[in-house]
Amino acid sequence: MAPFTSLLLLLFAFLGTVTPAKSMPAFFPRASYYQSLTAKQSKATKPKVAYKTHYFPQILDHFTFQPKSSKIFYQKYLINSQYWHRGAPIFVYTGNEGDIDWFAANTGFLLDIAPKFRALLVFIEHRFYGESMPFGKDSYNSVETLGYLNSQQALADFAVLLRSLKHNLSSEASPVVVFGGSYGGMLAAWFRLKYPHIAIGALASSAPILQFDDITPWSSFYDAVSQDYKDASLNCYEVIKGSWAELEALSAQKEGLVELSRTFRTCKNLHSLDSVWDWLWSAFVYTAMVNYPTEANFMMPLPAYPVKEMCKIIDGFPPRASKISRVFAAASLYYNYSRGEKCFQLENEPDSHGLHGWNWQRIDQVLKRSGGNIIFSNGMQDPWSRGSVLKNISSSIIALVTKKGAHHVDFRSATKDDPDWLKELRRQEAEIIGRWIDEYYADLKQGIDNA
Repeated sequence: MAPFTSLLLLLFAFLGTVTPAKSMPAFFPRASYYQSLTAKQSKATKPKVAYKTHYFPQILDHFTFQPKSSKIFYQKYLINSQYWHRGAPIFVYTGNEGDIDWFAANTGFLLDIAPKFRALLVFIEHRFYGESMPFGKDSYNSVETLGYLNSQQALADFAVLLRSLKHNLSSEASPVVVFGGSYGGMLAAWFRLKYPHIAIGALASSAPILQFDDITPWSSFYDAVSQDYKDASLNCYEVIKGSWAELEALSAQKEGLVELSRTFRTCKNLHSLDSVWDWLWSAFVYTAMVNYPTEANFMMPLPAYPVKEMCKIIDGFPPRASKISRVFAAASLYYNYSRGEKCFQLENEPDSHGLHGWNWQRIDQVLKRSGGNIIFSNGMQDPWSRGSVLKNISSSIIALVTKKGAHHVDFRSATKDDPDWLKELRRQEAEIIGRWIDEYYADLKQGIDNA
């Protein structure tokens, strides 16, 4: 049995070159990150963002002088200047593995704090995602083209774009703070380390910056997922765990896949059990990641505390009900909370958020010796938290940890239903960022006075 063999996540090496995809243990987190929306759902929930779209002429290769190095592609970025004036701060979201509009629509925290700081908001799309394709529709066609997809080039993209933007705005003195969630949070922290002359600080939310084999145990991600369901209901956890064996036994029967197609209400007959594994994996793992305290529509439309709601569904079945029927009903909460789907597309799911390139792609002492002005925020209900920074490393590299937080929940828009711990977390983040900005302006004034 190899349910997840093709679902592997290769993290980008910090400031390194591209590592080709290779065989990794089947327990490692899935590569097709966030790829669970159907095309119909994606189109229906097209994000509306309060930003103007721009395109920057970016060079292909920042580090070599080969003939192709100077090739230009157009990198998408979004701007909101509603509250900004020249010289005021610039808040930048370092885009991660997907369409930048999607991340902008789900990062309301920046819009919430922009008036307080009079900040310009900038969301930059990561190369090889969304519309920022260096080789157009051929960007993923070869190892040669994918060789330009790595975090080192992406960080340099951000640096070049930001320096050009500040120059064009005649606002060279504006302090820049970078923000990012998940892989984008890793980029934000790395950007602060590599380009401290451009960014005065970074807020890295749910950033698994330590999620490498020789730093964080491989099992930590799934340990956290399991604990989320155990906390909600031990019976729920046992049913989910036991369903894998039940699925395998059914698939071995002559008409097993036909029966699974009926049970899972598939739009087309199944050809492989792997599709069922993947579908269930996405539902249970991603729900654990986005176990937000309020209704949300980041991965999928979901109720508040969706893990608890899933477990209520599982626990509500009669004792003799099959585990397969229970996990299907629970997973349907993830895929069909809005109750608009008559069937489910388990095979050949589209890449609705433009994340295709994610398949392609040692820090404590480094941070302590060369870093500063970085916030790592994590919620312990997020499986990725185990690979992040969970304790203060220095007086200016700060870990803000919440017991009930989920995947970069602090970046979501504030609502009246937010729990007190989430309000306090955001207050602390804004306060620390405010101190960085005040210190920057004080140093700037002192430099002018001493000139």
